[in-house]
Amino acid sequence: MPVLQREDAEIYYEVYGEGYPLLIFAPGGLRSQLAFWRHSPSNPDAAAPWMNPMVALAPHFTVVAMDQRNAGRSRAKVRATDGWHSFAEDHLALMDHLEHRRFHIMGGCIGASFCLTLCDVAAERISAAVLQNPIGFADNRATWNDAVRGFSKTMRERDPGLDEATIARFGANLFGGDFVFSVSRDFVQRCQTPLLLQPGSDTPHPAAVSAEIARLAPNLEVQQNWRGPEHLAASIRRVTEFLQRHTP
Repeated sequence: MPVLQREDAEIYYEVYGEGYPLLIFAPGGLRSQLAFWRHSPSNPDAAAPWMNPMVALAPHFTVVAMDQRNAGRSRAKVRATDGWHSFAEDHLALMDHLEHRRFHIMGGCIGASFCLTLCDVAAERISAAVLQNPIGFADNRATWNDAVRGFSKTMRERDPGLDEATIARFGANLFGGDFVFSVSRDFVQRCQTPLLLQPGSDTPHPAAVSAEIARLAPNLEVQQNWRGPEHLAASIRRVTEFLQRHTP
């Protein structure tokens, strides 16, 4: 089982295909794990309404998929100081481990915020990013409070000694702000990384947040119709073409 051992975490990952590296972040909020590219996080028996990049993009790229810390088969300590930077450190450590200095990134749901974090903290390493169904704040604070409560239940069942205040602080570090949570509007406005946006349209993935990303980002393309079986082939073509065009 391929696992990256870090000082505070064990990160499970899988690698598919060959070619220029592409690191992908699955949907699922704080449960983000590579299995959610294959099926809906809310219904394991239902096919996901998005592509599976581990299959669709592997003919063109070395696709690196992972379970985020404390999701799926990955494990990590939870500290009150953890936040978006903790996930970004995992991502960069994994690509260092695999000896990929520069790479593309693609994220669904919370994965779009992971992508924007990397564009901020490691811009020199990111050649292009696909933002699929971005999360964000738009009168939906209850959604993120519920996500943290669900995470707390899982983690405290795993470690009864884990302090509830620590988890609450961790949750606030992630979701206490607004916009896309992980970066500011000012950053998106000056972000020079080529971006492809596949907009969101529901409560956790607000259309208004996607529209604001599209308005602010200076180097961005939008594919409006991408979700569902009728748009699957077009989504795969557009993402493949975008990433190939920006491969060094």
